[in-house]
Amino acid sequence: MTPARPREYDESDVRVRPGRRGSRPRSKRRPDHADATEAMVIGVDRGRWTCAPDGDATRRPVTAMRARELGRTPIVVGDRVGLSGDVSGDVDTLARIVRVEERATVLRRTADDTDPYERIVVANAAQLVIVTALADPEPRTGFVDRCLVAAYAGGLSPVLCLTKSDLADPGPFSAHYAELEFPVVVTRRDQPPDELAALLDGQVSALVGHSGVGKSTLVNALVPDAERAVGAVSGVGKGRHTTTAALALPLPDGRGWVVDTPGVRSFGLAHVTPGEVIAAFDDMAAAVEDCPRGCGHLGPPADPECALDALVASGALRPARLAALRRVLVALR
Repeated sequence: MTPARPREYDESDVRVRPGRRGSRPRSKRRPDHADATEAMVIGVDRGRWTCAPDGDATRRPVTAMRARELGRTPIVVGDRVGLSGDVSGDVDTLARIVRVEERATVLRRTADDTDPYERIVVANAAQLVIVTALADPEPRTGFVDRCLVAAYAGGLSPVLCLTKSDLADPGPFSAHYAELEFPVVVTRRDQPPDELAALLDGQVSALVGHSGVGKSTLVNALVPDAERAVGAVSGVGKGRHTTTAALALPLPDGRGWVVDTPGVRSFGLAHVTPGEVIAAFDDMAAAVEDCPRGCGHLGPPADPECALDALVASGALRPARLAALRRVLVALR
């Protein structure tokens, strides 16, 4: 019996299944959205962002979602973004965030000093207002020092607001920071915070403080319709604003924004280096370039060759100013 010959195959034996994705070639080109509406993010709520078109508090806020091409790009309160789609702010409308502009300043923190994951709290704020009570609860320099480090490293100008001055003398506590030459504002419960309001006028300012220091009282005094503003922002998202998220509130007549950060009770500083703090001081930034590698700028015995000591010896830097800065830098240790 003659063995069967192997079968020979040709093109007719091959069946090609149609592709499910179509035949259009993939491309990495993305639209530039040149006509996108500029806006400022004023609230974040579980996958939805509330935005003020052109950063104008008098316009109706717009609810937006993140465009697919942005992927997991983080978007926080204070970010300047580009909006596409329906930006009318009408009920049941939804725009898309198609662009996030480069940030001028960033307030960051970590869960603790060993956590490598940094969280961006607020973007593009010009000032960080550190709210501290002079009594009930007692003031703590440690918290203020850590907030100062975060402000200097992030490019924000610090402002220290001492509340409840009707209960204690602000002099001894404010003296700790006199040499650092930033504004110190004193308020009391029976008077409006006019001096603080003048500092915030026309600025985007973030407020931080422990529970019970009077920060909510300040916000309500600075923004008389704060509760109504919170309700308006919360109502356009999928849920209500809670104390775990930052929220930007407009000052009267649209003269700036106050960013309330009730969820920030402490600042982990794992992401900050001493050099980033020193860079905020014009009279010291150039000198530390002569410091040895790894210098923490704390002086002897930890850093015996710190160039800042030579700056003091030459008379170009006041010893008290350096001592005040070094006390703040201890927060990094």
